[in-house]
Amino acid sequence: MAEMLSHAQKADRVEEGLRVGARATAPTHPRGKVCGITSLADAEMAVELGAWTLGMIFFEESPRRCSLAEAQRIASVLRRKVELCGVFVNAPLEQVVATSEEVALSMLQFHGDEGPSFCAEATRRNGARAIKAAQVSSPGDVRSLERFHVDYHLLDTRASGAQKHALRGGTGETFDWTLLAVRRSKVPLILGGGLNPDNVSQAIALTHPYAVDTASGTEAAPGRKDPKKLRAFFDAVARTPADRSRIGRPV
Repeated sequence: MAEMLSHAQKADRVEEGLRVGARATAPTHPRGKVCGITSLADAEMAVELGAWTLGMIFFEESPRRCSLAEAQRIASVLRRKVELCGVFVNAPLEQVVATSEEVALSMLQFHGDEGPSFCAEATRRNGARAIKAAQVSSPGDVRSLERFHVDYHLLDTRASGAQKHALRGGTGETFDWTLLAVRRSKVPLILGGGLNPDNVSQAIALTHPYAVDTASGTEAAPGRKDPKKLRAFFDAVARTPADRSRIGRPV
């Protein structure tokens, strides 16, 4: 009889041994997803510091948009060392699939108004895993994500201003982490929304995420990482005591 695995167990098995020299053990602290990568230099720095996933944004309105050419360059050098995630906001399905194939993405992050069927079809076409993101300002925002049976859920901040809201992320604002108390999904959680070296430890202690996502909180400027901030972020994650049995589980 085939072994039945939970979402978190499947994720652990896929990621096991991905990085050269990685230990095949369950994580003792959340993984790190570095989003807003626009250059090979920043991508290599993030991987060296221990990034699990690199997020490259393919959204024209984002100041952190990664060009297709640079994304391909990053993929050609690092695809065997790290997960490569393309971030899309209400992009046509054909565009998502084409970009995924051109860059050889291993993950697709949907950060717009995409529905469950769209996410399922996009991953069916190319085999990449799916992250569905939601902007959070109320318990209902957290609960609404549970209808997405994807590989990961990502919670981000619903920005207060109209201009920031249009960016769909990378605003530097946090949300009320206690809202996660209503979360019952067993889909592994990626926590985002204004995380930086100064607040990521507290965020982990309160929410027990499978992974933490950083964008603006580790930048020198939009789309350009600050080496000191990025190193401090990973150091803070590594120093945060965590109950291994609770990582990625419902709060």
